[in-house]
Amino acid sequence: MSSNLDDEIEDLQAKISSLKKQLRIHTSTLITAPSTRQLLTEDTHASSSAPKTKHQQQQNSLLADSADQHEAHAQQCLYRACATLTTFRARDPDPCAVDAGAILGLRIEVISRARFLRPYYVLLNRPYLSADGSRRLRVHRHTLPACIPLAGLAARYLPPPAAATKEGSGGKKKQDLARFARAVRRDVVRYHNRLGVVADLRKAAGVGRDTGAEFGEEEQPNRLVNITAADSEVKQLTIEWADGRTGRLVMGNDGEIVKLVVLGENGRDREAARGLLGGATTAEDVVKRLAAASV
Repeated sequence: MSSNLDDEIEDLQAKISSLKKQLRIHTSTLITAPSTRQLLTEDTHASSSAPKTKHQQQQNSLLADSADQHEAHAQQCLYRACATLTTFRARDPDPCAVDAGAILGLRIEVISRARFLRPYYVLLNRPYLSADGSRRLRVHRHTLPACIPLAGLAARYLPPPAAATKEGSGGKKKQDLARFARAVRRDVVRYHNRLGVVADLRKAAGVGRDTGAEFGEEEQPNRLVNITAADSEVKQLTIEWADGRTGRLVMGNDGEIVKLVVLGENGRDREAARGLLGGATTAEDVVKRLAAASV
């Protein structure tokens, strides 16, 4: 009896949560509608001629404030979707943080396979004062993948002052935050594009589908059975065939094919390499060719 009661309570709580969510969605839809905005504007202009009670004034003020908040949120979402690289200010809660805890954040939006991924963040602070009196930025924290050469990009575009370097050089170079942010985002986008190439190659080659039950592996020695990334940067791919041959495909930053080596029982198999590439110069071309061959 108690278990049935607990189940009913859980169902009611789930229904309450669902109704609250629907209420928030409908409220947001109604408040952000142009007709509602027009009614609020007309009501504000008419309030001077027709006096209202204090309660009505409070309700109108709350509705106007909520409409402004929803409009600001929609504008921010639209800007983030279009810009994909935005900045924000934050504060380090550490009481001993440099520069009174002031943080400048870079938010990097990435779209992969027709959907937004979780944003990446790079947090910057200003720990030192340069000779000319300007405050120089330094990478404080970040959430980027380990394969992104953030240290090299920071040394190139955000050099520290001369006093902070062992060689005593670098302080004369100016920092360029805009180029640093673009370079970081470019490497992040390239990384996810290469991940997408691996997924597309596996799909086009039929890797992961159970074809052994329908066709014997002996009858399909040229069938690809596995395609995986061989390094963290996803620039090298390991390719395996059903007859035991293995290959290594090396890609450039933008997916161009640098080299392909296939090894079989008798050493290097150049014919298999030519058969896989088919004259393609980019990994995307290989995907299209494999997809067309499987149709």
